[in-house]
Amino acid sequence: MTKAAEAESKWVAVSGKRGGAPFVLLSDHAGQVIPSHLQDLGLSAAERARHIGWDIGIDGVGRILSGLLECVLIEQVCSRLVIDCNRAPGHRTSVVTVSDGTLVPGNQNLSPAQRKEREETILHPYHDRITRELDARQAAALPSVIVALHSFTPEMNGVKRPWHAGLLHNHDSRLAHIMIALLREEGLTVGDNEPYALTDTSDYTVPKHGEQRSLPYIELEIRQDLITSPQGQLEWAQRLARLLPQAWSIFCQKYGGETASAREQVS
Repeated sequence: MTKAAEAESKWVAVSGKRGGAPFVLLSDHAGQVIPSHLQDLGLSAAERARHIGWDIGIDGVGRILSGLLECVLIEQVCSRLVIDCNRAPGHRTSVVTVSDGTLVPGNQNLSPAQRKEREETILHPYHDRITRELDARQAAALPSVIVALHSFTPEMNGVKRPWHAGLLHNHDSRLAHIMIALLREEGLTVGDNEPYALTDTSDYTVPKHGEQRSLPYIELEIRQDLITSPQGQLEWAQRLARLLPQAWSIFCQKYGGETASAREQVS
């Protein structure tokens, strides 16, 4: 087994199947695993389990949703405290030294070689697996819709966040706005580029795999207290399994779907 294949087998989880659904589910922060040689980055189990270490609840949502939609889910199972797979290589927040007030001892004063090792063993294998999936779909003439799954903490820096969910978008907001409308029709409080805004530099997964390929996409954030329990995860997965196909159908009717690229439609 090559080093790249070994790294992928350790840190990238793939489930579901390449079926009739156009959705490719991606989860950048689905896991809490820290390589043993990093000695838990010097953090307690309680700190590693906080939202700073992973997107709480999104693993359950993604796996149930993948089964309901019969589509592929690609997850990064390594903790975001080791390296954030939704940041470009070298980004200033790629490897954090402090996160939400918590000092990360194992990330202090890293050498360029240490950062590169994390990129080569964790970041790149994850994105290489996504690239292969999208290449295979393209070769098979299958439409692809990127669905990036995330969750957010209900309170940050002492400020409560009122949204049940948020949809993030950058150059192409069409599918996100359709999904926002559908979720609001359910009586939910839904943020439009809240609680975060998606930009060319703040994120990596959607700009790299969605916008660079001119694929339709959404980046979904769900508030963590809503999906901490298995029941909450099931409820959200079922909701998304119902609404995502509706959103895609509306998109196809309005913009042509498979017949026109995202870049052509927004230019």
